[in-house]
Amino acid sequence: MASSPSSSSFLLLLLAFLAASAAAASLDGYIHLRFYNHERVLGSGPDATVVYAVERRRGSTAGAGFGNIIIYDNLLRAGVEPDSPIIGRNQGMGVGSSMAENSGLTNFQLVFTAGEYNGSSLALQGLFPVAPLGTVFERAITGGTGRFRLVRGYLLTTEVRSTNTTLTGQLDAYITFR
Repeated sequence: MASSPSSSSFLLLLLAFLAASAAAASLDGYIHLRFYNHERVLGSGPDATVVYAVERRRGSTAGAGFGNIIIYDNLLRAGVEPDSPIIGRNQGMGVGSSMAENSGLTNFQLVFTAGEYNGSSLALQGLFPVAPLGTVFERAITGGTGRFRLVRGYLLTTEVRSTNTTLTGQLDAYITFR
């Protein structure tokens, strides 16, 4: 039995739809990445710096006092150890935005300079509370560039190590591709 022109057109349309669906499905997905933010709070090298202080909270030594603006450019490493491989940078800013607590609003980029995601970045924003070691807090992943174009997700941060000169945070990124 020969196929009619309409059934051939339908078959071609169906195959084109299935191919497009398969291509779109390959862009969908979910990944979990873990890396470490290494911040030097004193001394030379990359550090967080209060660039403009409006008001310093009484009894607070942290830069997150209400109205303070903090600009930072910290190292992202593959591990918690200070000599673990550098995979990128955490570049952004924070503003002390709470009069009731020592916390601030952050807006930053995780810029990858090595490894599988070299040349890509994640854009994030959210609240950063000044809290005891081990406290977990969440910020939104609002997009990205390169391999992370059009992603969404969230970042869980846990401060895991603190010295007089450094602060190390474990960053767990849960990323959904559209």
